[in-house]
Amino acid sequence: MATCLVVANSLFRPPKPILPHKHLPLQPISSHSLPKSPLNSNFLKPHFSHSDSCRVRFIAPASLGETDASSDEPLPLVGEDSAAFDLGTQNIVSWVYFTIILGVVLFVLDVIWIDNSTGFGKAFIDAVSTLSDSHEIVMLALILIFATVHSGLASFRDMGEKHLGKRAYRVLFAGVSLPLAVSTVVYFINHRYDGVQLWQLQNGPGVHQLVWLSNFISFFFLYPSTFNLLEVAAVDQPKVHLWETGIMRITRHPQMVGQVIWCLAHTIWIGNSVAVAASVGLIGHHLFGVWNGDRRLAIRHGEAFEVVKKRTSIIPFAAILDGRQKLPKDYYKEFIRLPYLAITAMTLGAYFLHPVMQAASFRLHW
Repeated sequence: MATCLVVANSLFRPPKPILPHKHLPLQPISSHSLPKSPLNSNFLKPHFSHSDSCRVRFIAPASLGETDASSDEPLPLVGEDSAAFDLGTQNIVSWVYFTIILGVVLFVLDVIWIDNSTGFGKAFIDAVSTLSDSHEIVMLALILIFATVHSGLASFRDMGEKHLGKRAYRVLFAGVSLPLAVSTVVYFINHRYDGVQLWQLQNGPGVHQLVWLSNFISFFFLYPSTFNLLEVAAVDQPKVHLWETGIMRITRHPQMVGQVIWCLAHTIWIGNSVAVAASVGLIGHHLFGVWNGDRRLAIRHGEAFEVVKKRTSIIPFAAILDGRQKLPKDYYKEFIRLPYLAITAMTLGAYFLHPVMQAASFRLHW
């Protein structure tokens, strides 16, 4: 398979075979027809005319992911083209199903978890709060519970899909993870200023602009795995994708990078012990996700993942700087796509809706 992909490279062009003279039929070679003297080393060398402008490269069989550092052209994709979205191929019925499913999920989430008169969300927060009077400890405990459930269900995905089916397991995964994520976010909003103040930089020159820009950028890293919303809602059959374009060229683990940026920006802005505790928990969870994610992709995609791994890096831009990642000349076009535009709109919307989010959280008294 590796040899086939290398041969398919447009830079490889085999020499034309030397045909026998048309007037002389081929004769079998016998031992008497071999030269008596030792062979000249030039006897086995192929000869090409100087007018041949073709650059011929003899490529030994190698692993699929070997990068030719002498070439400025990007290698053919092994993974998938991320954020590719063609309106012409979309099924209106699928998006109607998505809208209905989203509405049902939000309604059920509100009744079973968020509404204090009917849901279990407040009881869950109260139970975790009995662990300590420290908001920092409770914050870390909530993140640990969410991380254990979320990463645990992700780790057992292959086995779960085998027994339940891909769509049913996605519903289970989302149905358990979403309430825990809501609880963690609401608790952070309600108690973000309850800790010990360590620094106060909000009135510093340029701090607001730096924090705002950092948060804006972080969301482009945070949501590369949700490009296909129909899979998230299990309308389309969920898959474990091996993305290779767009943000993946910058870092193989954009969610981790985005979470680090988000945490640093919020910690700089809030400047207290609760923000530090939340950042430590979230960054720790995503660092574990780097190892766990690579492990799961290696199991699912095998040699193809090893190729992508060699071409990409965990640290942003590292693979680009050391030449392992060759960017196409029109690389910017990989970002001019509807999913990235949707992320831009949702990020700006979330910023302007901060007061609404805060007011809703305060009313829950979690």
